[in-house]
Amino acid sequence: MAARILRLRSLLWLLLGLLVLALLAAGLHWRAKLPKRDGELPLQGLSQAVSVHYDAWGVPHIEAQNEADLYRALGYLHAQDRLFQMEMARRLARGELAQVLGEKLLPTDKLFRSLRLLDFAEARAKAESTRAASPAQQALLAYLDGVNQYQATRPAPLEFELLGIPKRDFTPVDTYAVAGYLAYSFASAFRTEPALTYVRDQLGPEYLKIFDLDWKPEGALAARARLTGAAASAVTAGPRLLPADWQALAHIGQLSDSLGTGLAQMEGSNAWVIAGNRTRSGKPLLAGDPHIGFSTPAVWWEAHLKAPGFELYGHLQVLNPFALIGHNQRFGWSLTMFQNDDIDLVAERTDAAHPGQVLVKGVWRPLESSEARIKVKGRADEVIQLRRSPHGPIVNDVVPGDTGGTPIALWWTFLESENPIIEAFYQLNRADTLAAARTAVQGIHSPGLNVVWANAAGDIAWWASARLPQRPAGVNPSFILDGSTAEADKPGFLPFSANPQEENPARGYIVSANHQPASAEPVPGYYNLPDRGWRLEEGLKASAGGWDVARAQALQLADDTGYGPRVLAPLLPILLQQKEGAELAALLAGWKGSHGLEDRAPVLFHQFEHQLIHGVLADKMSEAMLANLTRTRALDQALPRLAADPSSPWWDRKGTAQHETREQIVAEAWAATLQHLRRSFGEDPAQWTWGRAHSVTHKHPLGEVKWLAPVFNVGPFPAPGAHEVPNNLAQRSGDAPWSVVYGPSTRRVIDFAAPGQSQGINPVGQSGVLGDRHYSDQARDYVAGRSRAQWLDAADVQAQSRSRLVFTPSPKP
Repeated sequence: MAARILRLRSLLWLLLGLLVLALLAAGLHWRAKLPKRDGELPLQGLSQAVSVHYDAWGVPHIEAQNEADLYRALGYLHAQDRLFQMEMARRLARGELAQVLGEKLLPTDKLFRSLRLLDFAEARAKAESTRAASPAQQALLAYLDGVNQYQATRPAPLEFELLGIPKRDFTPVDTYAVAGYLAYSFASAFRTEPALTYVRDQLGPEYLKIFDLDWKPEGALAARARLTGAAASAVTAGPRLLPADWQALAHIGQLSDSLGTGLAQMEGSNAWVIAGNRTRSGKPLLAGDPHIGFSTPAVWWEAHLKAPGFELYGHLQVLNPFALIGHNQRFGWSLTMFQNDDIDLVAERTDAAHPGQVLVKGVWRPLESSEARIKVKGRADEVIQLRRSPHGPIVNDVVPGDTGGTPIALWWTFLESENPIIEAFYQLNRADTLAAARTAVQGIHSPGLNVVWANAAGDIAWWASARLPQRPAGVNPSFILDGSTAEADKPGFLPFSANPQEENPARGYIVSANHQPASAEPVPGYYNLPDRGWRLEEGLKASAGGWDVARAQALQLADDTGYGPRVLAPLLPILLQQKEGAELAALLAGWKGSHGLEDRAPVLFHQFEHQLIHGVLADKMSEAMLANLTRTRALDQALPRLAADPSSPWWDRKGTAQHETREQIVAEAWAATLQHLRRSFGEDPAQWTWGRAHSVTHKHPLGEVKWLAPVFNVGPFPAPGAHEVPNNLAQRSGDAPWSVVYGPSTRRVIDFAAPGQSQGINPVGQSGVLGDRHYSDQARDYVAGRSRAQWLDAADVQAQSRSRLVFTPSPKP
């Protein structure tokens, strides 16, 4: 008996020992994957040593003796924090996600293959390889070499092991393809054009009156008095589409909105710049917060770069060595989305007598066809046919289900212009004068970007940077165009001088908030509500002087606009007459549009807004088309106009014997609002607070797996702000509670009297490596509205250094 007990104890000790060894091995395995931020590392291709000081937030301050060494070290450092993000981005752009994520990502791969981003990227890389490398190309190649050296010499990220991702070198093709994805993610055409065309063709032109389709030469900020009037744009008939065509178009819109990868999509932005005569310091002040989809890791990665003749504190995106936003002691800039329409969807005319051809202005033209093979994890490859018409690639051949009988072609500035965007940002990273910046931004063709810029010499400027296509007179590209006529023609592009822009305006400030800008030349686009821009301009007008960093930050964090009260104003008499929830209707009547954590009115408003939209639209279109329309900025513009028009045909439901009225639909929406909120948050309306109803979670791609979500995701956190307020922590239209889907991807404020003391924040953290101390160390500060210093001065960098890494030259084997 004693011997058996002894053997059992020995076995238990052995098992415990094995468990301890396994845990130690796992710990060592995990620690080997963490970023290395101190000591020395050899790096091939360096001509001299490169010094890197890391500050308390994991931001590298890199100093090299030449640009090639600087960008090679930059690539290595970027990869050690974000290699998995780089891999996911290139696979998305190339249409190769299903190879590692399985069949559920096959529709996404098909969509991106149909966009032909890989074709564009390969052609661009081939063209660059045939000529002498420019400084931008040399920097790109050095950066990618640094990325590849990290990948070749360090352990693979945990995600690579979990998903079985093989390592392979990154090339310029990947950089150009990812640039295409970023341009695509700005585009609203895939949702807006089918939705508006459906309204026009299936419901009738009278239903378009609520949509604001007119161009305002003075700009949306100056057109406030007439935004509730009826649309005056002429509406003409379009190509005839069948039910299966509408279904396919709705699928395209949904697919373009739900990529299922955790990668960020571009959504909007705030930026403003104030001249020195309006600031406390006497120097220009620049503020910017680009609005981008939230993810873990966050979209931006920060680095301070320094070499003889060059210095920049930059915010970078994966596989691009050039900062998309940045500053130094002499100048800086921020970005917002221009929202110009650089995509046209074109319905091609076919018939049975001309198979494989489309009719273009009386002539039957052949469709080009090619085959693409997509690798799918766990099953055989998928082979798809890709077609192209004279107007561009056909995008509805690859949607799930019935693709319809009408080929829909994509005309896109990104694919149709030389678009030297990499070179443009290389130059913009060095553009310290008005003339240099103006020249640099002319290389931004697609996506359209508002570049808001200032320098320490006192200049401020804004350029709406894009290649604007010429279109035939009378053509409205908000709708699907008829490929058989001349309306889809593009005779050329307008000169940059025709783009909206301002330099040193007399008013002393410039605001850019994705609204339709002032310009004599109409620029079709999918512009955001003007309310956010109005709110920012009101703040900037409030005082002619005294602006400083703290005041600018307070304006960035403003959680109110007049949009909610503007929608409610004509409906409040109806709400106040309702017997149920009278005290809550009174609460809405006194609401000024704020979205603080303890506010209750925004919970009532956004649930009511959703019920109202559903009550008006659900009977008139399919669920998929309804989902697309609710995701358009066109509906944001339309809702105040609808609320103010009791005679709109939208109020009457299809398929009922009676004629419904605005009063009836509003009463039903209010009753449904109260019912849902009681069911979701309890009977006591005092508990219906914005902080309980509105939260943000930063999702990792592996967070799509339920049991991995708590491990890889960051959050949730109660979140102030809301859709289209300055602190644009935006939720989608839907039932409460709401999850924030995008918001300020950073909040930067730079006073050019002291640019070395600028302020910023990352929504999550610098690192994408699970378990690293910088994986989520900024998340709570971000949601609370706090910021941190962006060190630039040499003395501050030295004083704030938490560790030092030195890259040493290493000969190639």
